[in-house]
Amino acid sequence: MSAVANEGAGPAPAPRKSVLGTRPWVAVLFLLPALVLLGALVVYPIGYSVWRSLYDAGGDGFVGLDNYVDVFTDDATLTAVRNTAIWVAVAPAVVTVLGLIFAVLTERVRWGTAFKLIVFMPMAISMLAAGIIFRLVYQADPDQGVANAIVTSVHDTFADSSVYPKARPNAQVSDLKPSGGGAFTTTGTVRAGTPALLPLVGIAPNKVPGSPEDARTATGDGVTGTVWLDFKLGGGGEKGQVDAGEKALEGVKVEAVEDGKVVASATSGADGTFTLPDSADGAQLRLPGSNFAAPYNGVDWLGPTLVTPAIIGAYVWMWAGFAMVLIAAGLAGVDRNLLEAARVDGANEWQVFRRITVPMLAPVLVVVLITLMINVMKVFDLVYIIAPQPTQDEANVLALQLFLSSFGGGGNYGMGSAIGIILLLLVIPVMIVNIRRLRKERER
Repeated sequence: MSAVANEGAGPAPAPRKSVLGTRPWVAVLFLLPALVLLGALVVYPIGYSVWRSLYDAGGDGFVGLDNYVDVFTDDATLTAVRNTAIWVAVAPAVVTVLGLIFAVLTERVRWGTAFKLIVFMPMAISMLAAGIIFRLVYQADPDQGVANAIVTSVHDTFADSSVYPKARPNAQVSDLKPSGGGAFTTTGTVRAGTPALLPLVGIAPNKVPGSPEDARTATGDGVTGTVWLDFKLGGGGEKGQVDAGEKALEGVKVEAVEDGKVVASATSGADGTFTLPDSADGAQLRLPGSNFAAPYNGVDWLGPTLVTPAIIGAYVWMWAGFAMVLIAAGLAGVDRNLLEAARVDGANEWQVFRRITVPMLAPVLVVVLITLMINVMKVFDLVYIIAPQPTQDEANVLALQLFLSSFGGGGNYGMGSAIGIILLLLVIPVMIVNIRRLRKERER
């Protein structure tokens, strides 16, 4: 019976093999080099940083959590924490939104591929090179900085600029005196038939804008006068008098003032002369401050107020292409039938974008957003290069503060290690969210 039973049972099952089809110790053997590198390059540095953060600057005295307390009580590190929070909240969101807009629009333009190439090109530039580029872009001088050149051009299009910003009265011979707001007013009054002489200095004859004519003394029986540059190359002539070869100042506004009220006004012509109505007889003459106001030189991009937004702008310029490429790849996988069905049902393009395209791209948008959040927590190069020394404290971030505390003259490796551990702790929650999202996608 036993023999028959054995014959009916068939051959014994073969021993099970691992999923990988090989013995476990062989798999461990192959993984060992990677595990050694992981331990040497990741696990050991983290462990050493934790240990080092519990000691003082020299590494001799145990201070416990004092370094962590100092991080949240020191003004410099508090500024770094605040700016890092701004970076995490603003930069990834702006880059993701721009990437989404670019990805959607490039599907609707003829030269979409060329546009993608142009937008993605900054990714090929290192942070160092990008920092140098934007340090030049944000130069305060409009003749050097592209940003201020654009701002001043737009401003000057809609606002009148001063005619002679550096001009001023010749105090030795002129009765024009400062009267507030950058204006100058005569101490005496003007009379019909007696030309008023308003000499100005402060401009080199060869620096007068345009092609100035030679000044001449006004003539006529009315209320007249001359505004001119009371100086000529080589010297000579009489101060306070219109001499041959002295240049006229065209376009200077002249006001007649009585009891603080403007009763008439005129503008000097090409030869520097002006004529006022008869109502100006007996009034004082005033040259408004608008004639001498300093020119608009743009925005102080790297000043204490705007330095952080300016650097974030450079970051957006670099990483918008990265977001666009990833989102465009996700957009290529969206079912076009859903979009067409929505349009057939009467949805406009904005409704299709908001209620179908964006929800379908949500997984890709989350990937881009999380990747950028991790990336901005360690931003260092742009801040260090773009922010000038006087405003670097206002633009400080945790990664830069880590460098400054440890290697940038601070020499406090305990503080630097504590900041490094804080950065690690800030990244861990983002990584956990990303891992959970990946697991949910696998389960689908």
